[in-house]
Amino acid sequence: MRRWFLIAFVIGLALLPQLPVPEFWITQANYIGLYTLVVIGLVLLTGVAGLTSFGQAAFVGLGAYTAAYLTLTQGVSPWLTVWIGLALTFVAALILGWITLRMSGHYLPLATIAWGLSLYYLLGNVDGLGKYDGLLGVPALRFFGIELNTGRSFYYLLWAIVVLAALAASNLLDSRTGRAMRAVKGGTTLAEAMGVDTFRTKVTAFVLAALLASISGWLFAHFQRTVNPSPFGLNMGIEYLFMAVLGGVGHVWGALMGAGVVVILKDQLQVWLPRLLGGSGNYEVIVFGIVLVLVLQYARDGLWAFIEARLPRLQRRVDWADAAALPGRARAPHGEVVLDVAAVRKEFGGLVAVKDVSFQVRAGEILGLIGPNGAGKSTLFNLVTGVLPASGGAVRLRGERIDGLASREIARRGVARTFQHVKMIAGMTVLDNVALGGHLRGGCGVAAAMLRLDRAEERRLFREAEAQLRRIGMAERMHEPAGNLALGPQRLMEIARALCADPTLLLLDEPAAGLRLKEKQALADVLRQLRDEGLSILLVEHDMDLVMGLVDRIVVMEFGTRLLEGTREEVQASPAVRAAYLGTEH
Repeated sequence: MRRWFLIAFVIGLALLPQLPVPEFWITQANYIGLYTLVVIGLVLLTGVAGLTSFGQAAFVGLGAYTAAYLTLTQGVSPWLTVWIGLALTFVAALILGWITLRMSGHYLPLATIAWGLSLYYLLGNVDGLGKYDGLLGVPALRFFGIELNTGRSFYYLLWAIVVLAALAASNLLDSRTGRAMRAVKGGTTLAEAMGVDTFRTKVTAFVLAALLASISGWLFAHFQRTVNPSPFGLNMGIEYLFMAVLGGVGHVWGALMGAGVVVILKDQLQVWLPRLLGGSGNYEVIVFGIVLVLVLQYARDGLWAFIEARLPRLQRRVDWADAAALPGRARAPHGEVVLDVAAVRKEFGGLVAVKDVSFQVRAGEILGLIGPNGAGKSTLFNLVTGVLPASGGAVRLRGERIDGLASREIARRGVARTFQHVKMIAGMTVLDNVALGGHLRGGCGVAAAMLRLDRAEERRLFREAEAQLRRIGMAERMHEPAGNLALGPQRLMEIARALCADPTLLLLDEPAAGLRLKEKQALADVLRQLRDEGLSILLVEHDMDLVMGLVDRIVVMEFGTRLLEGTREEVQASPAVRAAYLGTEH
């Protein structure tokens, strides 16, 4: 159904210039296309990766001025200037992204405002670029001998590029790289635990958005036939962001809707508001401000969400039954020490959260880590997985020291985990969330995803994800949005996601919380099966019935120290353990 919707849209686009519509309509449609290209980039950057930028207009200006200057002063072919503009934009975006994307909170938007303003004033003060008068007489594009010197002739080239950009962005989001981008938006902890290089992913989104803006600038220069700094100032950067939010900042096709609504509404308001208010002025800015507040308050997903809700829900076609299996990781010999925690310590100022704790986990063993609330169990998990740096001691995985490594590097070496508080991407399906766990088992990048050349790898990843969901009894729910699940199934989904990484060591942080009795029994069966397959499991759990019926050995913690290590019987018989839990030995 959605394919037919897209086909009908493309046919409608193609027919518009052939209809007896005013030339002004075609001009407006061309501006909508130019703006849509920039807003698609903002969807990737802001809606998907969660990074706010007010400086996209500067990249549009970079593409436009490159095209205008080289064609007018150097006689370079316009079909070459687009690539030169993209190269310059790539370098500029890479440098700016490398600097500004290390910032967080409100500092990043402020930084984008700063370099956006800098480029605007630079363009307006360089003699060779015509200062604020700009460059005039930019030649029209020629396409297979046809001069695109009218709005109707330019229309087809522009909209072909817009549709291709939208499809490429949609393909990217439905890929390994797209899942990584969505994971980055929720913070670095989950993404890094899945093996995602979060900084590189942010820079990738930033550069892609800049390149789309540069293409829009190249088209703008040859459509307008003149360039000056005015369309590339901060006000236009804010307007692009407004288009993204209005259309639906998380939706690629929302970029088209946002650009269309703003262009048409702006034109109508410029006609009607002066008549209504009896004077001239930029009154439409006031209306846009009010609309933005209303959208953020009552329709945060934008206008496209209302259309998408009325379209049939898109369900992924299951086409991976015959896909090749992903290569597995070699298991450690049974009984070999997989994890060796030696005198690990963590200090937060004067507070010692973990004090010189030592234990080992062997291949084919489930080790339980228990203790009262605040004993330091989750902190210890974070030390093992690289979320927190250790203040002292050492952590070794199969003899290799891993303390001090980034979470993604520890994940690459075969450590997977779940979290005390479930971490997931609520807007993605259960299947996609689990496939994120196999991020390190794929290798296709941005270009392959955009061109749809990664499908064979994707089928292999989805086959593995479905197999892990089937293992924990959730295969029938794989197409549901993860945010629709109750807490118990969310925790099971987290376990499937961790297993999708094919780990050597699995760390489970309170996996039974929120599960019903039968779900706990099924979980215990799965963990026993994994242990028998040679997987090493470190389990933090408050459900003592589950722990005592499942684990091989237990480490008890109290106030950040190791109170006792032993078998289930030894722990159950220990007066010190009873005192830790009940406050008394009796």
